[in-house]
Amino acid sequence: MQTSEDKTELADDTLHGTEEISLFLYGTPNKKRQVYRMATEVPPQFRPPFFKMGSNSLCARKSRLLRWIEDQESARSEESAGEPV
Repeated sequence: MQTSEDKTELADDTLHGTEEISLFLYGTPNKKRQVYRMATEVPPQFRPPFFKMGSNSLCARKSRLLRWIEDQESARSEESAGEPV
């Protein structure tokens, strides 16, 4: 059973809308279009962990985005490890 503390943590971890996601990822709410493009035009295997809440609200969890970014960095590091400098 979820406690009120669990619900607060989830609420604090959830970004609602492209503006909040843009502010979290880029430090500005002005990259909303970029966020939308990442959600729709990037191939699914490379797409950030966005989800829809309701009919049209794009959402993301801060913790999942940070983990996804770390995974992207790790994958890039492994790819470039075999390349000559």
